[in-house]
Amino acid sequence: MRRPPLVSPVLTRRGLLSSAAATVFVAGCEAPAVLPGVGTGPETDPSGPARVALLVPGGGESDRQTLARNLENAARMARADLQGVEMDLRVYQTGGEPQRAASEASRAISDGAQIILGPLFADATRAVAPVAAEAGVNVLSFSNNPDVAGGNVFLLGAMFENTATRLLGYAAGQGRGSVMIVSEQSEAGRIAEQAIQRAATRTGATIAGTQSYAFSQQGIVDALPQISSTARNSGADSIIFTAGSEGALPLLAELLPQNSISNEDYQFMGLTRWDIPPATMELSGLQGGWFALPDPRLNEQFERRYEAAHGSRPNPVAALGYDGVAAVGALARLGGSAPFSAQAITQQSGFAGVAGVFRFRRDGTNERGLAVAEIRDERREILSPAPRSFVGGGS
Repeated sequence: MRRPPLVSPVLTRRGLLSSAAATVFVAGCEAPAVLPGVGTGPETDPSGPARVALLVPGGGESDRQTLARNLENAARMARADLQGVEMDLRVYQTGGEPQRAASEASRAISDGAQIILGPLFADATRAVAPVAAEAGVNVLSFSNNPDVAGGNVFLLGAMFENTATRLLGYAAGQGRGSVMIVSEQSEAGRIAEQAIQRAATRTGATIAGTQSYAFSQQGIVDALPQISSTARNSGADSIIFTAGSEGALPLLAELLPQNSISNEDYQFMGLTRWDIPPATMELSGLQGGWFALPDPRLNEQFERRYEAAHGSRPNPVAALGYDGVAAVGALARLGGSAPFSAQAITQQSGFAGVAGVFRFRRDGTNERGLAVAEIRDERREILSPAPRSFVGGGS
């Protein structure tokens, strides 16, 4: 089994989209102050258009062409919805390759880009960051890999730690906060496990135990006895899986009950969307399981609008393209000589996008308002709705 590159599972991972409600807003009415040093962003002419570069993974493999087209389509939808803001949005194809992404970022900056949206993949983001930093340009990457966040790079992709914090906080509130982690032995599994560990320190949950498996069918089978033993001996009342439906989750859901670890004795939780594809909700081992997701009403409205405009349902990453452009538009609307500074980007009230509210943290990661859902009779039921605003400061 081959796991896709570590990109956002959020919107899968997807608006009250009247012309007024479609514009992502910054809560607050004053332009934020500009911090000195890295991330101040280039000075802009308030009377001119916001010059935005969109780096998408097109011009290469066919599957990446689809991702690129979805990101660009959604970004152009967002630009059309902006009110009171002029935006010069230029698209650059990277092929998903780091060297080409760095070259296109350099070209975009030469073309006058004041802020960069993208690229999608972590290795391409890592290559773009120093090119943009040298020019004082901030980057809103579509990646969800925290290893590339920080400095002048802010991530739009759904963060594992954010998802884990929402789930573990809810579980603790339901008396199911003694949690065992089951993860795969891969980069994504490592990042996910670390995110869950950090999330536990932010909630009332505790990590009762951890167990991993080699990412292959035989690796999962070989690990089952140890997973079962650890669950029974750890005192855990919940198990959180890092795997998604495209990976080991269906096999774990089938085999764990055969090894005396079932949803009747443990609360199963997932770090990925368990309602995508819908067939995942038909797995008997996942009935009663919990997962987090963006505001489903806003998400579904965006998907319907996208389909009406482009003839097909959007890929989950499309909402990131919309949110990125609309957030930049909201910052430009606030004005000032440096509207795309790190201070502006990380203002605490955040933004409201087509997948719900979100804000950037000072370390370059993000926080999104998520709902908690349960699989019940092969359908998704919302247990706790997504918040519509942030309470308290960011970090």
